[in-house]
Amino acid sequence: MRVLVTRPRPDADRTAAELSARGHAHLVAPLFTVVIDADARIDLAGVQAVLVTSANGARALAAVTDRRDIHVLAVGDASAEAACDGGFGLVTSAAGDVDTLAALVYARLSPADGRLLHVTGSVIAGDLAGRLGAAGFTIERAVLYRASPVDSIPEAMEEVLRAGTLDAALFYSPRTAARFVELLIQAKLADACGEMLAVALSPAVAAKLGPVPFAAIRVAEEPHQESLLQALDSAAPIRTGL
Repeated sequence: MRVLVTRPRPDADRTAAELSARGHAHLVAPLFTVVIDADARIDLAGVQAVLVTSANGARALAAVTDRRDIHVLAVGDASAEAACDGGFGLVTSAAGDVDTLAALVYARLSPADGRLLHVTGSVIAGDLAGRLGAAGFTIERAVLYRASPVDSIPEAMEEVLRAGTLDAALFYSPRTAARFVELLIQAKLADACGEMLAVALSPAVAAKLGPVPFAAIRVAEEPHQESLLQALDSAAPIRTGL
């Protein structure tokens, strides 16, 4: 299958490598650009743990502090791997989503042991702070990066959509899925997806794809890349001969 990867780099390049290993062709066309605020300052005094809800958050944390002894609780394995790559020695993965991260905090930490720092981008999904605050935790948000949408449909993506040579597209976030829909409608290309499969990381991501008439939309059983790629692999090819 020839698969469109819409997530930002560098994660898109890792996904592309995984697709190649599974025998899929790919086109990387990020719809957002991530910019880390390397000049940001954070105060880790009295912080018992840092919460990261994306791999970009883990990379941003590594960019703005020299400390590597702080406990990092990551929403999933990809963000945990990014934290480890950044040199943090004590990293725990919730292996899921915001719900499992909150459950991990409840199970491992105590409000009496200090405040929590949540590293985020300029836009966040879910109410992790509200949940943990209701449980007695003091949690502060540090905005260390932003994800800026592309202004127009990437030329390479438009070309293959018009040619009808894509079999599937992967979507990792509601924002990316929504931006994809906006760009296709602007370019009058929504109908170009009629023979394509969309694979979404979660039901929330899939819900944003509704305005585009894909041949089918599949949702990963678990909110992580391996489950997403399993959903892709289990789909019968929409088009053969590529």
